[in-house]
Amino acid sequence: MATYYKHETAIVDDGAVIGDDSRVWHFAHVCGQAQIGTGVSLGQNVFVGNKVTIGNKCKIQNNVSVYDNVHLEDEVFCGPSMVFTNVYNPRSGVERKNEYLDTIVKKGATLGANCTIICGVTIGEYAFVGAGAVINKDVKPYALVVGVPAKQIGWMSQYGEQLDLPVLGEGKATCQHTSATYQLINNQLIKTSE
Repeated sequence: MATYYKHETAIVDDGAVIGDDSRVWHFAHVCGQAQIGTGVSLGQNVFVGNKVTIGNKCKIQNNVSVYDNVHLEDEVFCGPSMVFTNVYNPRSGVERKNEYLDTIVKKGATLGANCTIICGVTIGEYAFVGAGAVINKDVKPYALVVGVPAKQIGWMSQYGEQLDLPVLGEGKATCQHTSATYQLINNQLIKTSE
């Protein structure tokens, strides 16, 4: 049986799977079909729906609701009060649970505070979504996107530092903190060395 910390005010419904060394903080609610990995932190007032998967070492800050059909791979960071959606055109009087769209957030991506992720998109590995941005289309791996609607303004290293590269074109850059190298080829960034 997994061992994780649950604050006395948190609710974890029967059937939820939560991995070792995870933490479920004040007033959080995890629904019974949720699948949560190891070393995950669910901050105060976090909600996790039934049809949700959360990978290992994710950090979900205060006041985030992870609704059905949202899937987070390992090491995803969800900033305070950021928003996921799962229906593209909701109406209170129209039942649309059979229209939920999958949202995929790939390994290592950062979703800044108060950003909004419109359902049905994929956010690439190690992408960085700035605070307050609105994501309404897929985000490339390592892309730095900001604004409403979000636009790409640069590239980020796996470490989380902006690389000295153009948004479009070709180029090479080195992360100042880790010395890892990256190459921009055909408007796609790839990590070429550790």
